[in-house]
Amino acid sequence: MSLSKNDTDLDQEKYLREATRHFYGIEKPLKYGPAIETLNDLIQALYVEFSTNYVNIEMVNHLMLSYKSNPKEWQKFAKFDRYKYTRNLVDTGNGKFNLMILCWGEGHGSTIHDHSDSHCFMKMLKGELKEIRYAMPSTRTTESTTLANTDDSTENDLERHESLEEIGQRSMSLNDVAYINDNLGLHRVENPSHSDTAVSLHLYCPPFDSCSVFEKNSGQKINCTMTFWSKYGQKVTYEK
Repeated sequence: MSLSKNDTDLDQEKYLREATRHFYGIEKPLKYGPAIETLNDLIQALYVEFSTNYVNIEMVNHLMLSYKSNPKEWQKFAKFDRYKYTRNLVDTGNGKFNLMILCWGEGHGSTIHDHSDSHCFMKMLKGELKEIRYAMPSTRTTESTTLANTDDSTENDLERHESLEEIGQRSMSLNDVAYINDNLGLHRVENPSHSDTAVSLHLYCPPFDSCSVFEKNSGQKINCTMTFWSKYGQKVTYEK
């Protein structure tokens, strides 16, 4: 997929979404990639990668793999909630990406969800997480007749969903990186420990503010608006 120098920022988004069709992630840092010593190095290197319409998503993966967790750098962003995991914004990447820290209390977990046709990188900063992946639910259309108290009847096309198929599980430990996009399926993430917390670093590109969540047994989905517990280390207060 080629882009000209005159393409707009929207074309970068199209480029990134197109890349989800064939990118599966890399397991080791690239030999020719830059060294990342600090969290600030990571953020600055990401700004460089997203500065043009052409984004080397493999290099973005390299950067996430290369950074080694240092609690002194990220602990100011790590805000926990007693009842649920939290999403804490670290950097918006001038609208090109979202970098955030998720904090998982003992036993906390997410719903099964997609990623709005974006790239999702997840790096472990502390503790362990379990990722469960599911195939995208299949749908089929059936014909249904609605009867009324008149001579008329209405035929509706109803979308029926199947239960979600689990396609894999993995445990993530310190500095591991997982990658997923909608072409690879859905996932659910949980902290399996009932005595230790976990912290993970997430990069989403293009950024998105809503996604679909899924019910395991029926495959039914609903749209979910995503919010932040904190931004740049400060608690966010939403109007009720």
